[in-house]
Amino acid sequence: MELSPPAGNLMSNCRPIVLSDDHVARVASAEEGLLHDPRWRMLEDADLDLLADRLTRGRPRPIPVFAYGSLIWNPGFAVGGRRRATAIGWHRRFSISLDHFRGTPERPGLMLALASGGSCEGLVLDIAEGTEAQSLRAILRRELVAHELSANACWIEVETDRGREDALTFYADPVGTQLAELTVQEQAQRLARAAGAAGSGAEYLLRTARGLAEIGIHDDYIWTLQQLVAEEIDAGTAEPEERPSE
Repeated sequence: MELSPPAGNLMSNCRPIVLSDDHVARVASAEEGLLHDPRWRMLEDADLDLLADRLTRGRPRPIPVFAYGSLIWNPGFAVGGRRRATAIGWHRRFSISLDHFRGTPERPGLMLALASGGSCEGLVLDIAEGTEAQSLRAILRRELVAHELSANACWIEVETDRGREDALTFYADPVGTQLAELTVQEQAQRLARAAGAAGSGAEYLLRTARGLAEIGIHDDYIWTLQQLVAEEIDAGTAEPEERPSE
């Protein structure tokens, strides 16, 4: 399904993406790292199915999922249709502190979430009809991971070319996880160095910026952040700290 064209002159004012694959390659990989917090109780298939039923019972079909970050460029489930959407009363923010996945305790990372206020352009991805069970398992296993994070799924109001509708999304005002209240400059400093078992913060940011650009969305916050991360890497702040000799 083709996406609606960008409204007005949105992309005419779009700044270039400065962060590059070369920048990402210059961020040192994490020698050790964990994909998940070892204290978590992981969600099993039966847990995922119960959660999926609770979240989607009585909700519209096909099931709409609002994507604002990695789900845009890597949905990981069968998508039956997609359309541009604006989340009403939410904006993107790297606010979840990571000491695993794309970070370690020594080089902590940040995860993108939605924060109250403003607006956020993204996509509504409709789960392909007939794939609901396996697609919801895939989404919930990836996004929520563990019982401790299972409250981080909710329905929000979005505006599309069909008017206002509700869509399922994740980590809107996140709960049950460590938050980092940082300035944009501080976020850039952390993302420029962060790396873990799943890769680096710079890689995630670059893929998100490219994913947004490919569908004609320009988010000033993301564009500012990627430029600052590129500058941090160019300045050498992404290099691992040298350990004193024995």
